[in-house]
Amino acid sequence: MPTRTARTAWNGTLEQGSGRVELSSSRVGTYEVSFPKRAADDAGGTTSPEELIAAAHSSCFAMQLSAFIAEAGGTPESLDVTAAVTLGPDPKGGFVITGIRLTVRGEVTGLDAAGFDKAAQAAKDGCPVSKALAGTTITLDAALA
Repeated sequence: MPTRTARTAWNGTLEQGSGRVELSSSRVGTYEVSFPKRAADDAGGTTSPEELIAAAHSSCFAMQLSAFIAEAGGTPESLDVTAAVTLGPDPKGGFVITGIRLTVRGEVTGLDAAGFDKAAQAAKDGCPVSKALAGTTITLDAALA
């Protein structure tokens, strides 16, 4: 399996500085980052490590879930997956990801709600990004559409 890369160029202090994240392997984009906007309710056109983790987690989970649905004898017609990554203060100092909430609504043939839920739980535990984030509380809300 290949190794994927990203690069960040940062200038300035944490509070006044800013940077650009480049998705180097795919070359699909470069995105602005800034700590004040990372910590604000309105991101103002910039991304954050948490949003990038959410993107990675939602896409990884969707792929893993589609595989588990097929293994269970179903056919995934469509999966709508959202990952919400929350940043909060760390009691030890600084900040920490306090949790990730995965929400999935699926249109699936050949599986009932219980079968879909079983596949979704397995995907939550089994996707590589979930495994990488094992030190974080990950919750799941899964239902057929």
